[in-house]
Amino acid sequence: MKTSMNTFMTPSSSQAGSKGRIAVAMSGGVDSSTVAALLCQEGWDVVGVTLKLYNAKGTAASMGGRCCGPRDIEDARITAAHLGIPHYVLDETRAFSEGVIDGFVEAHKHGLTPNPCVRCNERLKFGPLVDFARSIGAEALATGHYARVSPGHDGQRARVFRARDREKDQSYFLFGVDPSLFDQVRFPLGDKTKDEVRAIAAAAGLPNADKPDSQQICFIPDGDHRAFVETHGGAGPTGEVVDEKGKVLGQHGGTHGFTVGQRKGVPGVDGTRRFVLRIDASSGQVVVGPRSLLERTDLRVSEMRWWDGPLPRDAVRCDVQIRHHAPAQAASLWSESEDAAVVRFDVPASGVAAGQAAVIYRDDELLGGGFIAAN
Repeated sequence: MKTSMNTFMTPSSSQAGSKGRIAVAMSGGVDSSTVAALLCQEGWDVVGVTLKLYNAKGTAASMGGRCCGPRDIEDARITAAHLGIPHYVLDETRAFSEGVIDGFVEAHKHGLTPNPCVRCNERLKFGPLVDFARSIGAEALATGHYARVSPGHDGQRARVFRARDREKDQSYFLFGVDPSLFDQVRFPLGDKTKDEVRAIAAAAGLPNADKPDSQQICFIPDGDHRAFVETHGGAGPTGEVVDEKGKVLGQHGGTHGFTVGQRKGVPGVDGTRRFVLRIDASSGQVVVGPRSLLERTDLRVSEMRWWDGPLPRDAVRCDVQIRHHAPAQAASLWSESEDAAVVRFDVPASGVAAGQAAVIYRDDELLGGGFIAAN
């Protein structure tokens, strides 16, 4: 739907709710606020709901721009008031701490590179929000995710696809969500670009139309992962930095301060750029070397979710994405066990990091995913 500054109108009292009731997950950001505005315009009876995930009071997160900060909950409330819709807050701070933060800290302690956004979507966001939508008699839950969903029919499950705006696509974070929930989920922004969303927000006069996007992990707004992990008891052992041949290059203050593929802060020799190749949290050793040694053809994926039932025993052709902003690469995949698979890339992939998500696609369709296992 194309909307201009001159044509955007809120629904009249006779139009409001004409399509039925729908819940909108409102994070306080411009994307989810625009979803609420669009659905109001279309004549839905919109109910806003915000998850309180992290007690950020007294931290940088309370300044706004993060989906768990007090300022963001207030932004969601103000936007709901602007649109004339009810707004609720669900307190999931304990579940978020146990299901996301604790795992993030523990993973760093063991030399892994975790993805808390995947775990949050899997364990926190969709289950409670869909339950809330059902409890208020809503037909569906709408969110500001940049992804597309095709509802199931004739006994077939719903299917999830990449967003039109590939730069903003968030389907990568959704593979761990129970596929059955997507029959009750809508992604109104899936066919829109970020520029179009900003224009719609401005046309609707949304209070947060110009609010910047979040760039950091929501509970670490200053980006200092190392300090956060240390504060929460997840510091890895100190030890040596060695090159690929075992030559000691220096000492470090803890393995939790490194991720595979990292270059910043890695000691070089004779001006040679070096990257983190491996992290051994048991010995405290961090192995560094040239970029070429980051490349891997094979990897093992654990905690596999395969949306079409059991993992295929025979090799299937697919595209595998190993980081949010990395391109998906052509590969073959086959099962190793009920919940583990082996991936073999056609062309070696660079920067494979244990703990990160490996997400499986066929063209734009999300097929499943899991977590890269350590060597």
